[in-house]
This record gives sequence, C-alpha cells and structure tokens, in this order.
Amino acid sequence: MLVHLHVRNLALIEDIEVEFGPGLNILTGETGAGKSILLGSMQLILGGRSAKDMIRTGASNALVELLFQVENPRAEASLRELGVETSEGQVLLTRKLMDGRSINKINGETCTVAQMKAAASCLLDIHGQHEHQSLLYQDKQLEILDIYGKEEIFPAKEKVQTAYKKYRDCKRQLDELDIDEEQRNRERAFLEFEINEIESAQLVSGEDEELEKRYRKLNNGRKILETLQGVRDLTGYESGQGAGESVGNAVREISRVTEYDAQLDSMASALQEIDGLLNDFNRELASYVDDLNFDDEAFYETEKRLDTINGLKAKYGRTIEDIQEYCLKQKQKLENLDKYEERFHEAEENLKKSREELETVSHKLSVIRQKYSQMLTDKITEGLKDLNFLDVQFQITFRRRKEYTAGGFDDIEYEISTNPGESLKPLGKIVSGGELSRIMLAIKAILADRDQIETLIFDEIDTGISGRTAQKVSEKMALIGRCHQVLCITHLPQIAAMADTHFEIEKHQKDNETITEIHPLEGDDSVRELARLLGGAELTQAVFDNAKEMKELAQVHKNTRLK
Repeated sequence: MLVHLHVRNLALIEDIEVEFGPGLNILTGETGAGKSILLGSMQLILGGRSAKDMIRTGASNALVELLFQVENPRAEASLRELGVETSEGQVLLTRKLMDGRSINKINGETCTVAQMKAAASCLLDIHGQHEHQSLLYQDKQLEILDIYGKEEIFPAKEKVQTAYKKYRDCKRQLDELDIDEEQRNRERAFLEFEINEIESAQLVSGEDEELEKRYRKLNNGRKILETLQGVRDLTGYESGQGAGESVGNAVREISRVTEYDAQLDSMASALQEIDGLLNDFNRELASYVDDLNFDDEAFYETEKRLDTINGLKAKYGRTIEDIQEYCLKQKQKLENLDKYEERFHEAEENLKKSREELETVSHKLSVIRQKYSQMLTDKITEGLKDLNFLDVQFQITFRRRKEYTAGGFDDIEYEISTNPGESLKPLGKIVSGGELSRIMLAIKAILADRDQIETLIFDEIDTGISGRTAQKVSEKMALIGRCHQVLCITHLPQIAAMADTHFEIEKHQKDNETITEIHPLEGDDSVRELARLLGGAELTQAVFDNAKEMKELAQVHKNTRLK
C-alpha cells in the first residue's frame, strides 16, 4: 500500500508530506483547495505528462515521492519481472521535474518514465472521470472482460495473437504475388537486364582497388617521369654533379689517408656504405623508369573499366561483393517468377491453413470469453444492486467482427436497463454521468478481488449522486477498503463518514502566496469537516449533531456488516 507521499514545489503545494493508512483514506476540502493537484502528483508517477507551468512560481524544480509497502506476493513478483527489487518490502518512486525535463528514480536508481510507469502500475490504480467515460467504448468493455477472466483468457489470447501474426504474414506474401501477367513480364525483363548488365562486366573481387592504383599512376605518369629524372640527376653519376659521383670521389680521397690514422677507417667505411646505398637506389630508380609505360591506350582501357565498375556501384552496391550479392538476389527473384504459378498456389494454401488455424483459436477464445461474460454479468448485476440500481438488468452482447484481429473476432457491448419495462440498450444510450461512475465502481470492486494492485484511488466517484445512492456508494467503498487500500477524493459526507483515515486539503495565504496543505482529521475535527460538507455556509448545532450521528452510524456499519 501507499504509506508515504511527499510533494514539493508543485503548483500550489510548497512542501507537504502525508502518511496514508490502510483501508479507506478520504480526502476532502473546499473547491479549489488543491485536491486535483494532489491527484496530479500521483499521475506524474504513473507516467503523466509534465509541463513547465506545474513547477511552483519561483522554484527551480518540483519533486514527487511515493513510498509503497508491498504486501501482495503477485505484485512483488510483477516488480521482479521488471527488474525492481523491494527493500524490506518497500519501493520508493521519485520524479523530479525541471525546466523541460524530468529525472525519474526507483529505489534511488535512475530509470525512464516508461519503467517508472510500469512499476507504478503494479502498485497503484487511479480511477477518475476520464476512465469511467472510457467504459462507453467497446474496446474498454472487452478489456475489462479479458482482465476478469485473465487466467484462461490471456493464454488463449496469446495463441490468437500468434496465429493472427502468421495469418497476416501469409496474406502479405499472397498480396505480393498477386500481380497480373503483364506486370510479371515487365518485372522479368527488368531482372534479366540487371543480371545481364552485372554478369557481362565479369567482375573480379578486388580488381577495383588495383585499377584505382593503376589509374592514379597512369594519370600522373608525366609528372612521375619528370620528377624521377630530376632525382636521377641529383643522386646519379651521369651528370658529373650528382650525389653518386660526389660520394664516389669522396671514397677515393679518404682511402688515400686511412693508412696514416686508424680512426679514419670507420669514416671510410661509412662513406663506402653510403656509396653502396646510392648505387642500389640508382639501379632501382633506373629500373623503375625503364619499366614505366604511359601508353594512351592502356590509360583509356583502365579508365573505361573503372567507369564501368563505378557505374555498377552507383546502381547495385558500394563494393564488388555487394554487386555480386545483389545479382544473386535478382537471380532468385527471376527464378521465383519462373515458378510463379507454383508459388502462388502454395501461398494460397498457406493462407487457407493459417486462416483455419486462426478461426480455431479465435473460436476457442470466444467460448472462454462467453463463459466468463456470464459470470461477470452476474457479478456486475449484483454489484449494481448494491449501488442502488434496484431494478437493473445487465448483459454482455457478443457479435462477430467482419475481420480478424489480434484479439480474435469478438465484438462485445455492455447493455443495461435501469428501469422496469425498459429494453436493454448500450450504456451510452441509457446511463447518466453519475450512473456511469457507479457502474465503473461496481466493476472496480469486482476486479479488485482478482487484482494484484493494493492501492486504488478514486476521484469524482460521487459525480451526480446523492441521498440513498450516496450511502450505497459509501458502503461499497468501505467494502473495497477491507481488502485494498483506497484513497478517495469526495464532496459527499456519506462517503467521508466511512473513512478509516480522514484528510483535509486546504489552501491559505503565506507571505503573499497561496499554498495548499493537507493534514489528518481525528475526532471532533473529522466531525467538523463532515458538518461543513453537510451544512454548506451555515454550520448550526443541528448540523454538527447530524454529522456526529452520521460518523457513529458509519462506524457501526463497519464494525458489524463489514466484519
């Protein structure tokens, strides 16, 4: 359950910390006191979008922290699947909002918004006006049925999803093959052209690199020859001024005096080594120059071959290997075209088999859903009677969709009659906003018994109700609070009187600023708040007495009927 909430610098909230208790936690306060802000802070943990204007004026950031004590083994197992480990049974979810971004943490470790939302969804469920309006949509109605019977429905649904994917793949393959003869002939001609163009080039792996080297050499041949001739003059013997001639003369000169001083032998040896190196270099240089061939025809052929290869690269791949691989793929396509009739009939047969398989598993799923729909119908009808729908009739109608979906072929609709003599009609044509919220409350109570989520939050559950109906809703809320922690924001004294823990949300002026605060109410303070909800502007003694009696009767109800 949610044991601690800390909110700082969020809208009108400066800094509040709340310790929630087990059972039914009621939050009341004047309109505009900040109840929606408190709910919004929890929505942020559930992945709600953050905006810059949510941060309190003058603050650089806002913070929301929720501390949960996890007691449900299934919730703990779900968290472990997400990689979240509890510490002494606790999980701390933190979201810090800054200008245009947020930092999210689970147990002090940074995570993404999606990861936090997934973890929070295992621990917390918020039910507000938007959600009970979603009950009008048939997809939501089907989702509720699937959750109710999830032990059998979810495994059957997975088989449908697998079969549907196979069916879609087979259908796509057949659609790709379904082309007329003229189009096939055009495609065959195009494939033959590409294959012929590549094969006629007779590409050899690595030849493009060798051609590039040869082309650079041939393209710069004159410059190479002129440069090497100059090098030859500088290092050779022919000109009489080259380094070779000079070093040779130096060797002869130094050899005349080495016999007079032994120390000159090392220098003479060095000069002889230099003379030898120059001789080797000049022989290699002469051989290179003699072998240079700057035939214009060779240059033209090299350039032409490179143009051919580069043209193929521009069409079919960056390397020769890519081009050859592309050619193999086109050959396979051509082969497939030649076997078109065979492959088309094979694809038709595969689609037929996949459709039959999908029909089988979809039918099984539908049978399971219909079994659970009757059980859910009975539960919802019973729950609605508990919520003051005295002559209600409820049923789930099944129709078959025209097309298969990943969820099977079922198209369902919740139908209801709230008055004697009225025929059953879809929810959207019958119920008011207040009735819709009660229907969703009945469904939530049913699912809560089968759910791993420990904390349920209700906002605007009291929309459009009063009197006896409000009393019935309060009793249902108290009943849910026996096995779940419930946080409920309400304006109705009948619901507030059932509180196991009662909080008041109020706003006041502080240093020329408006701030929202929340604090628990006990004893006479709780009665005073009930009197405010009952009496409006004028709080008379009679109103206080009425509030006290309401509180006492609620306590009696919890101590007797809910035990």
